[in-house]
Amino acid sequence: MYLQDLALKDQKVLVRVDFNVPLDNNFQVSDDTRIRAALPTIQYILAAGGSVILMSHLGRPQKKLKDDGTVDKERFSLKHIVDHLSKCVGKVVKFVADTTGEEVEKVAANLQAGEILLLENTRFYKEEKKGDESFAQALAKLADVYINDAFGTAHRAHASTCTVAQYFGQDKKGFGFLIRKELEEAEKLNNDPARPFTAIVGGAKVSDKIVLLEKLLDNVDTILVGGGMAYTFWKAKGGKIGNSLVEMERLEAANTILAKAAEKNVEIILPVDSVVADKFDNEANNKVMPSDEIEEGWMGLDIGTTAQVTFVDAIAKAKTIFWNGPMGVFELSTFSKGTEKVAEAVVKATENGAFSLVGGGDSVAAINKLGKAEAISHISTGGGAVLKLLEGSVLPGIEAIKKS
Repeated sequence: MYLQDLALKDQKVLVRVDFNVPLDNNFQVSDDTRIRAALPTIQYILAAGGSVILMSHLGRPQKKLKDDGTVDKERFSLKHIVDHLSKCVGKVVKFVADTTGEEVEKVAANLQAGEILLLENTRFYKEEKKGDESFAQALAKLADVYINDAFGTAHRAHASTCTVAQYFGQDKKGFGFLIRKELEEAEKLNNDPARPFTAIVGGAKVSDKIVLLEKLLDNVDTILVGGGMAYTFWKAKGGKIGNSLVEMERLEAANTILAKAAEKNVEIILPVDSVVADKFDNEANNKVMPSDEIEEGWMGLDIGTTAQVTFVDAIAKAKTIFWNGPMGVFELSTFSKGTEKVAEAVVKATENGAFSLVGGGDSVAAINKLGKAEAISHISTGGGAVLKLLEGSVLPGIEAIKKS
């Protein structure tokens, strides 16, 4: 059930959005991508004659408690985004400094058609992450309709993303425009993708991507492996990787993936050379070495110059591209070149007619750094969620809407 299938006139609509945006030292929004992604849903509800009650999390307040063991409500308050959100949506957004309770219920009850209310950070309450039914029910009583438009948290079985949906009838709940687009774009990777289909998978650990890699083997033609996870594969193949990141307990899994790829005629391309350094530091001594002959005392922190050419050539031939994860330590400028080269190649391939889907913080950041986000077919707002979707896993936030 989608937003446009629901009756919204004179309805109070509870919308789970993902406003987990970065704030600077002055608590100003430094990147409003996620806020702008939610605007079509918010504006549609208002145009249809409904009122909007927004709920979201911000950061991990339960994991970063103050010295006295309490939640840092100043640091993680959604009040910091109210002014920015008001400017984006073009009207004043009301805010209440709580998520449930009498004050929230009073403000919600008095909300008129065309008005917007933002609730406080859902994660101020432990009940949120536990998927607590009482907490979810307290949220549900605020509104007539529930819309989930927070794809970035759709893989979490939290109260505001999952449990709350059970308190709304099938004709009173649905997905917003953002989630609909995410689902439709991801489906293009699974539903008869144009060939060749190349997946670019990076990041630190093989363990984070094992299920994804195994699933990709059933659908892709080529997998480019970069980032720290590449050294687990090189170690599994008997290579010398010096002090590079490695998961010794995943060597067997890496070899299994290589064997399955050979069986399925899927080409897995590892970086043949690496930019190595003598310490994890932007100013460290660095040089280029073969990835399977890295000397002791040196660690691979980016794909090398030959690997960059190989990866770029493979991407240029692709008609469908999925990219998740950096090729090196992207946050250190000295070791960001491989990721940047891949980003440039994905943009160029897309401009030449390929379908591209990019998900994951560093991958998206690399595209944004080029100023080429508009050139990509689809940039996912949820790195973790899109991985789970492509792994074939059930996303609680999606299933909760589908249940009658």
